[in-house]
Amino acid sequence: MIKEFERVYLTENLPGTAFVKGDVGVVAMTHQNGKGFEIEFFAVDGTTLGVETVLAEQVKSCAGIKRVIHIQDIAA
Repeated sequence: MIKEFERVYLTENLPGTAFVKGDVGVVAMTHQNGKGFEIEFFAVDGTTLGVETVLAEQVKSCAGIKRVIHIQDIAA
């Protein structure tokens, strides 16, 4: 089960936002025993880019994943 402060990645694009499948964020809050989450997304320098509410099926845990995080430009 995904916990607060855990790193997660998006399994799909979030319509109406700049966040896309594969973007990594941190769980800021859990809703209804893990049915949904508030995810905080950061820039490489630590600046918060946004906080979005997602359903559990829209994210997966980053635990145990050994991959390079890719940098993408976000419109200001």
